[in-house]
Amino acid sequence: MSQQPSPAGRRRTALVTGPTAGIGRSFAHQLAARGHDLVLVARDAERLEEVAAEVRAQYGVATEVLPADLGDRAQLASVEARVAEPGRPVDLVVNNAGFGLKKAFLDNDVEQEQAMLDVLVTAVMRITHAAAGAMAARGDGGVINVSSVAGYLPRGTYGAAKAYVTQLSRWADATYGDRGVRVMALCPGFVKTEFHERMDVRRGSAPQFLWLEADDLVAEALADFDKGKSLSVPTMRYKVVITLARYTPASLQARFQSMGRR
Repeated sequence: MSQQPSPAGRRRTALVTGPTAGIGRSFAHQLAARGHDLVLVARDAERLEEVAAEVRAQYGVATEVLPADLGDRAQLASVEARVAEPGRPVDLVVNNAGFGLKKAFLDNDVEQEQAMLDVLVTAVMRITHAAAGAMAARGDGGVINVSSVAGYLPRGTYGAAKAYVTQLSRWADATYGDRGVRVMALCPGFVKTEFHERMDVRRGSAPQFLWLEADDLVAEALADFDKGKSLSVPTMRYKVVITLARYTPASLQARFQSMGRR
């Protein structure tokens, strides 16, 4: 899908949230390398412009910058409107923006928990709804929602949010695939990005062999999407983690919930 021209003969467009670092930045580069024009969404307008200029110069694609705080409903609405705009179709949406909270549920202010829920769940749901509606109307398009292996584990409200994203994605793919809409959940584990640094979490808080490179993760995710998968779990090590999670008591899994949070 991603390397082919659209049915109208125009170049395909991908919208990526959170493209200024890590997984999102890798998606921006790899999709641009495939020939996608880009719409880049994040709060930091200056960093967005830097990424836009970088991919424009390197790959010769058109780039559009859309600064927005996805936790703000009014700003989120501008992203919803963009993905649903019929005159400028978005062929692929990558819902990647997100953050985590280091402390446990009761140690966080409830407004911190609400802010995380707004970005991880509400924004993903609303953007997916807007994008999939426009895609179904024209019979073509796709959404990649960056979820997490945490959705299969007792990892507090972060894991609960990611469980929603995974289930929404797999259900939507099964339900709307016959209308030309592809939806895939990407479920990475620990990835070498700014994500954990912003949480003030040390890289040594999880075993070294569990840490993935963002570029490798995204390459595997795009390959899985090209194959028509509704779920992408990178590397055999994380496929094993998910399999074990299905047969391991939650009480035992909970003993390891501080991994990656110290």
